[in-house]
Amino acid sequence: MRMMISFASLFLSVALLQLSSGAVGPLDALTGLAYGFTRAEVGFLGSAHFFGFFIGCWWAPRLMGSVGHSRAFATFTAMGAIGMAGHVIIIDPTAWALMRIASGICIAGSYTVIEAWLQAKVTNGTRGRAMGTYRIVDMGASFVAQFMIGALANLEIYLAYNILTILCCAALFPLALTKIPQPETPSAPRLRPMLAWRMSPLAVIGVIVAAMSSASFRMVGPIYGQEVGLQASQIGYFLAAFVAGGALAQYPTGWLADKYDRRWVLIGMSVAAVVSCAFTVLTASLGTLGVMLAAGFFGLTSFPIYSISAAHAHDFATSEERVELSAALMFFYATGAIAAPWFTSALITAFGPAALFVFIALGHIALVIFGLVRMRVRQAPGARTPYVYAPRTSFTIGRLLRRARDVDQVD
Repeated sequence: MRMMISFASLFLSVALLQLSSGAVGPLDALTGLAYGFTRAEVGFLGSAHFFGFFIGCWWAPRLMGSVGHSRAFATFTAMGAIGMAGHVIIIDPTAWALMRIASGICIAGSYTVIEAWLQAKVTNGTRGRAMGTYRIVDMGASFVAQFMIGALANLEIYLAYNILTILCCAALFPLALTKIPQPETPSAPRLRPMLAWRMSPLAVIGVIVAAMSSASFRMVGPIYGQEVGLQASQIGYFLAAFVAGGALAQYPTGWLADKYDRRWVLIGMSVAAVVSCAFTVLTASLGTLGVMLAAGFFGLTSFPIYSISAAHAHDFATSEERVELSAALMFFYATGAIAAPWFTSALITAFGPAALFVFIALGHIALVIFGLVRMRVRQAPGARTPYVYAPRTSFTIGRLLRRARDVDQVD
C-alpha cells in the first residue's frame, strides 16, 4: 500500500506538470501572434523550449547526485514556474525564448527525477502496472491540456499564464509531502550519440524524422491552424486530435512491429505519414471537421515512428547498453526538435501553411528511401525485443524500459 501511495504522488506530479507544460507552447504561439510576433519568432520559441529540454536532460542526473531527488525536483519546478510567470512581465520574443528555455529545463529535469524515483520503487510484480499507469497519466494529461488552450487564449494574458504557473507550482506538493524515503541516486547515463548510429543508422534517422514531425506540429501547429481558418478556441481541439490519433495508433502499431520486420513497418508508417500530409493539405479548405480529421490521421501515422525506431535499435543492443542507447536516441530526438519549429515557421512565412506538411512529408520520404537502402545492407535481427511505447521525456527513461525489452524477446 505504501508503494502504491508513492506511485500516486508521482503520477499526480506528472499530471500537473503536463497540464501546465502541455498548454504553454500553443498558448505562446497564439498570444505571441496576437501581440505582433512574427511567425519565425513564434517558431523560435518552440526551438528554445527543446534547447532547454536538452540542457535539462543532461543536467538533471548530475543535480540529483548533488542535492537529492526532492531538492532537484523543487529546483526544476521553480524554474518552470518562473518561466511561465515571467511572460506577463515583459512581452518580447527574445525574453520569452529565455523563459521557454527555463520551462524546457523544468520539463526534462522534473521527468528525470520522477522516472528515477519510479525506477527505484518498481518491482517485477508492479513494473507492468506502474508503467501502464504512467503512460496513461502522461498522455491523458497531455490530451486534457490541449482542451485548456481555447479557454486560456480567451482570458487576459496575466490570468492565463498565472493559471499555468499555479498548476506548475502545485506539482511540487505530491513529492514534497510524501513520507516515502528518497531512493538512492542512480548514476547518470553516459551520453554516447554514436552508440545509436552504430546500433542502427535507420533508427537514428527515424528518431530525427519523428522529432521533425512532432515538434513542428506541436509548436507550429497553432500557426497553421489559424492560417487555415481555425479560431483560437478551436486550436486546442486541433492539437488534441493529433494526440488522440497518436494514442490510438500505439496498440496496432506495436502488434505489427512485433509480428513483421520492423523496417517494413517503419517504411509503411512513413508512407502513411506522407499520405496523411497530403490529406491534410487537401482538406484544409473543407472546413473545421476536415482539418480536425486530418490532424487525427496525421497523429495516427506519425506518432509511433519514434517507438518503432527505438524498438529496432534495441534489437541490436545488449541489456547493458539499453540505458545509454535510450539516452543516445533522445539526444538525436532533441537535436531534431530544436531545429524544426523555427525552420517550419519560416517556411510557412515564405510559402504558406501547406509548407509545414510539405516539409514533414519530405522528411518521411527521405526515411522511406533510407530504409530501403538499409534493408540491402544487412538482414533483420533473428531475436527481437518486444515493442514498447517509448515516451520522449528524459535521458533516464531507458532504465524503466530496459527490463520490459529484455523479457519475452520476440523470435
